[in-house]
Amino acid sequence: MFRADCRSRLILDQIADKWSVLILAALCSEPLRFNAIKRRLEGVTHKALTQALRRLERNGIVSRRVLPGPPLGVEYAVTPLGVTLKKPFEALYVWTTAHEAEVIRAQQRFDAKAEKV
Repeated sequence: MFRADCRSRLILDQIADKWSVLILAALCSEPLRFNAIKRRLEGVTHKALTQALRRLERNGIVSRRVLPGPPLGVEYAVTPLGVTLKKPFEALYVWTTAHEAEVIRAQQRFDAKAEKV
């Protein structure tokens, strides 16, 4: 996993980045259109969302379905493979919320030391 050419390292990089995790969280409850995902993920750019969705689709985590029009649209949904990420990502979220205050205090201590240097 620590080697630059390790396949699992590349996969981890593609599914565990900030936008991918948030996209999967948004899609876990229901399939969504592109713009609905964009509205939920405050701060994501059109380009970043498009790239993340393509990576997730390429890795079999998200499916893309063209909806008949009018108006034409595209809907994204979590695949059965993507559903298997729900528990690990939920555990990461629970850890994050449980330790948020500790992390913030650590950041403040670090920043205070850096200011003194």
